[in-house]
Amino acid sequence: MSDKKIQIEVVYALPYEQLLLKLEVPQQTTLAQAVRLSGLPEKYPEIELDKGKFGLYGKLSKPDVVLRENDRVEIYRPLIADPKEVRRKRAEEGKAMKKGGGDLVA
Repeated sequence: MSDKKIQIEVVYALPYEQLLLKLEVPQQTTLAQAVRLSGLPEKYPEIELDKGKFGLYGKLSKPDVVLRENDRVEIYRPLIADPKEVRRKRAEEGKAMKKGGGDLVA
């Protein structure tokens, strides 16, 4: 590894708190190494380096990808609900509300 450093950001959003850490890391640092260097897995044990999902600028990325200057590493939380299931339920409720809406008065 060379002595050259690059600037990156590591972000993690919780429902009640958003964290953005600016780090200077060695060139050739991987996404997983950057997450580890951020110290966030120690502070938030739900961040699992081996099972978690991570990305660069909103695009899912593998932990072994090598970072570049000014990259923004994002740590994703697991979904609480399946978005497709939520939409399906909302659509069903909408249809139920429209049925039997009452008689029109002329």
